[in-house]
Amino acid sequence: MSVSRADVERIAALAALDVDEASLPALTRQIAGILEYVSQLEKVQGGAEMPGLSHPPALRADVVQPADLAVPPGSIAPAFKDGLFLVPRLGGVGSASAPEEDE
Repeated sequence: MSVSRADVERIAALAALDVDEASLPALTRQIAGILEYVSQLEKVQGGAEMPGLSHPPALRADVVQPADLAVPPGSIAPAFKDGLFLVPRLGGVGSASAPEEDE
């Protein structure tokens, strides 16, 4: 497949690319090379089996599972109360540290 300079200018315009005149010949050659390679790939016969594998790869079932937390979040949080993380106020408003837990 051949690519003309006008083709490259049109592609650049569609992609909103600012391509200078000096780089157009090289860009034309590069795009032509890419398209030539793609045309070679299209000639390769694909099938159910992948080359080099004696059997198709095993795929796991796509099953949604709940998150497996090794530890409850309250045990790793510096301040945790009623199922919520307690965080310090920002910007110097209020106290500088997280509120203490009531025991």
